[in-house]
Amino acid sequence: MAYLLATRPGGLDSAIPLIGTLALAAQRMLPLLQQAYSGWSSIRGSQAGLSDALELLEQPLPSYTNAPSARPLAFQQEITFDQVGFRYAENQPWVLQDLSLTIPRKARIGFIGATGAGKSTLLDIVMGLLTPSEGTLKIDGIIINTKDCRSWQTHIAHVPQSIFLTDASVSENIAFGVPLDQIDYSKICRVAQSAQIADTIESWPNGYETVVGERGVRLSGGQRQRIGIARALYKEADIIVFDEATSALDSDTEHTVMDSINNLGSDLTILIVAHRLTTLRDCTQVVELAGGRVKRIGTYQEIVGALN
Repeated sequence: MAYLLATRPGGLDSAIPLIGTLALAAQRMLPLLQQAYSGWSSIRGSQAGLSDALELLEQPLPSYTNAPSARPLAFQQEITFDQVGFRYAENQPWVLQDLSLTIPRKARIGFIGATGAGKSTLLDIVMGLLTPSEGTLKIDGIIINTKDCRSWQTHIAHVPQSIFLTDASVSENIAFGVPLDQIDYSKICRVAQSAQIADTIESWPNGYETVVGERGVRLSGGQRQRIGIARALYKEADIIVFDEATSALDSDTEHTVMDSINNLGSDLTILIVAHRLTTLRDCTQVVELAGGRVKRIGTYQEIVGALN
């Protein structure tokens, strides 16, 4: 453009003001153009994810979604893994393979093993979140299938590594999912006492109506974990699964949380996944997994002695 303007009558001298105006305008427009390009590229880059999300939303709901609440499946004796194998797809490696294990009712079982040994997958199968690719999961000899899965899940409460808390009161977070007018506050006080957090909550000015903040930002790590334990107890489940529930805590807080777990009722069946052996010191049995199989089973003292 500068060349063409320079060839006109008056030459480059007469073209300089126009060229300068265009250059200044282009400089002022450049940030806006960059923002427009950034927005356009973001839209194009998100199209694939949005398309996948829409496809998931359009999937039909399971047949049991609107069915009445399932009656709990009888659980009086044991949980049995019978030659269980699992992999996420046919062309994927086996996560669990030929795994046979019996978990008695009222037992406290700890699971250890290297990353990828299959600990969390094993618990997901126990909770009915995954279906074995091979073998069967049995409860008192009854094979758990899609039909019985919801009935079995009524027995189970899960305390994950990261507790999800809403920006609501402590009582609403303990009775998570229960309508506000149906919350049993005497039950909340009872389970908070069992989780050893009642004294802390009752020392706050608003007590159980204290708002915890988004994701529990106003609480310490130990307090969040103990609210998670109280939530599990509020469900009145007789099986509680702790999946790395204390791995993100410091030693003192972990000790306090584990004391809360160890003081729970003796009628509960407790399954704990942990990397640190000291977390499992009060378990009745410790199961070590390796390569998707049971490597050995023993008491805490036997496993610790073998490792040392």
